[in-house]
Amino acid sequence: MIETESDQLLSRRGGVPDLEGGDEPEVGCLTCGLCCTCVSTGTVGVVQHFGVYEGLKEPGMMCYCPCVRSITTVSVAVQKLVCSSECKTSDNVTVLAQTAIQYRIDKKKAKTAVFGIEDPKGQMGAFVDNVMRSTLPTMDLDQAFANKDTLCQKVLKDIKWAMAPYGYIILSVLVTDLRPERSVLQAMNQINAAKRQREAAVEEGEAKKILAVKAAEADAEVKELSGQGLARMRVAMANGFKESMETMQTGGLSAPDAMHMMITTQYLDTLKEISGNSQTNTIMVPHAPGGVKDIEAQVRDGFVTGSSLMPPQQSRMKR
Repeated sequence: MIETESDQLLSRRGGVPDLEGGDEPEVGCLTCGLCCTCVSTGTVGVVQHFGVYEGLKEPGMMCYCPCVRSITTVSVAVQKLVCSSECKTSDNVTVLAQTAIQYRIDKKKAKTAVFGIEDPKGQMGAFVDNVMRSTLPTMDLDQAFANKDTLCQKVLKDIKWAMAPYGYIILSVLVTDLRPERSVLQAMNQINAAKRQREAAVEEGEAKKILAVKAAEADAEVKELSGQGLARMRVAMANGFKESMETMQTGGLSAPDAMHMMITTQYLDTLKEISGNSQTNTIMVPHAPGGVKDIEAQVRDGFVTGSSLMPPQQSRMKR
């Protein structure tokens, strides 16, 4: 079999490549082989010569002899690992923490990444569990939800330091979910709902209070204006009665006759108003025109009784 330049170099070095410089040697194509393989973009080919690591093959086609060499493709693209860790918080709530790790293989340390560690995903998952189960018990449930960034930074720091010697570059760590037990989640939702209902009740009470105060203020203003209007009406009526009495006395009527005429006129106006209002439920009491005289007598008796109850000095002043 014809040896290539790479085989001659390996034979001079005893079959082991020189990795002192840190760069992985690149293997060229064989001039004579029995098989062909293709290394896809985003991967590299790890070449072994009789089981001994020989170097890397960049993407492309390569011919080799299966009895002498073997090629294993390894992805150098960014990959994701999802880990689930069951932890307990400081307030004794069991939480299922889901973490996503983004990583890739360092091509310069491909040999260590492929042959130096077994089950790298399991190793990374163990580091994540260790960090989560040592950090979450120091927080309560609310603090765990509020400090996701702190958890991410701590997991990233520890796992990056642990996996760097094995040729794995950890790009980022994301805590994608913190899921407590269903009963705890329902209790949290009920607490939040009760809190919102209490706030809504307080706001509704404040609104009703404002409406009641405004209604009371409006009613007070209405009554005040109504009283002012009634007082002005009575003043106007008194002035009208005074002018009417003076006019009647000027016309020759005595004061008692003028009073009798005024009362009779008011009585007839009242009957007219009652009879003209169709929406008023009116009970008619038997009466006669002579009843006006009785009303006049009652009014006069009232004035006389009021004058007798006044102090003597005020009664003389009034006279």
